[in-house]
Amino acid sequence: MNPFHIYDNIYNMFTTLLLFIIILGLLVFVHEFGHFFAAKKLGAKVDEFGFGFPPRMVGVYRVGKKWKWTFRKTPKIKQTIYSLNWIPLGGFVKIKGEEGTEKDEPDSFASKSIGKRAIILVAGVTMNVILAMVILSIGFGIGIPQAIGDKMSPRAIIKDRNIQIVSVLKDSMADKAGIESGDEVLALDGRKVNFKEMQDYLTGKVGEKVTYTIKRDDETIEKKIVPSILEETGKGGIGVGLVEIGVVSYPWYLAIWKGIMEAFFYIKEIAIAFGTLFKNLFVGKGVSVDLSGPVGIAVITGKVARMGLIYLMQFTAILSVNLAIINVFPFPALDGGRLLFLAIEKIRNKPVSQRIESTIHNLGFALLMILIVTITARDFMKFGDKFLNLWQSIIQ
Repeated sequence: MNPFHIYDNIYNMFTTLLLFIIILGLLVFVHEFGHFFAAKKLGAKVDEFGFGFPPRMVGVYRVGKKWKWTFRKTPKIKQTIYSLNWIPLGGFVKIKGEEGTEKDEPDSFASKSIGKRAIILVAGVTMNVILAMVILSIGFGIGIPQAIGDKMSPRAIIKDRNIQIVSVLKDSMADKAGIESGDEVLALDGRKVNFKEMQDYLTGKVGEKVTYTIKRDDETIEKKIVPSILEETGKGGIGVGLVEIGVVSYPWYLAIWKGIMEAFFYIKEIAIAFGTLFKNLFVGKGVSVDLSGPVGIAVITGKVARMGLIYLMQFTAILSVNLAIINVFPFPALDGGRLLFLAIEKIRNKPVSQRIESTIHNLGFALLMILIVTITARDFMKFGDKFLNLWQSIIQ
């Protein structure tokens, strides 16, 4: 075994893990900062604002003009403790009275009106959407991968055009040849063709072998495929859906607007995807998409990072929108679940029993943990060979 190959694998693994922790930390920090900022502005006391999950590594709080340190022990103070915790996979904000206690104290979350409590709960989701807008605006300023269509703005600057396969028809010539969705077509018969030339070239080569030069991840492969006349188009093809991708940038004043609109586009598309998922589950069709947990997302993060910084930025924006949408689901323990109880309180003109609400939220949290553990176990089964091969290469 080549020792340099082992070191390269170890480096890639730790780089992937570090990037995953940084991205997850950023998304959670921004989300919790939204709750923190709204609570402060609306007069609710924040007991602790922590990065990572307990146990606490170190915390600081301000008394007058001086900052003081605290470690495991939580002092009884009126100030907010800003803490760094040992488990770097998230974060939290602890707001006074968020569990429905201390309703008689003016700086308690529970004493605030339904409207103010709703704003505090929604603030985390709002910050995740804003983060996606900022990332995408920066992306459009420096250039971001995007499908190129006929309705592109005349001020768009397009570089690095390429043809990407987005779907493969089952039992088609492409499917039989092992073409996969996500493959990039570099050349046909050694000749680089653009999107418009490709179909004409294949029509002229019907019945003849065409050598496809394909880029898949970091690998370049060749496939010999015979195109045929497709019923759908009446022209030559191999049974794939194609899209032209380019790195698109705009002047800064348009980049901001494009970033905002792209974030809303992500919201729409992800919401539709989740809606379809739940619809299929409800009618008994099962899950038609491949769900990923922390392990799966970490592996995807590594792949995206190897594609380049701009792809990693785009992936972070998508994750941020995903986090926002998931959190507004009316499911116990999520922000959406707490908003649902506020809506019930508004309709009934009195809050649900705190004991009942806490029990439901705790049950919801337990179900979420079971779901995460289940998906993580599936991720290990799916990607476990990568970790096993790396471990074997280390100990050999």
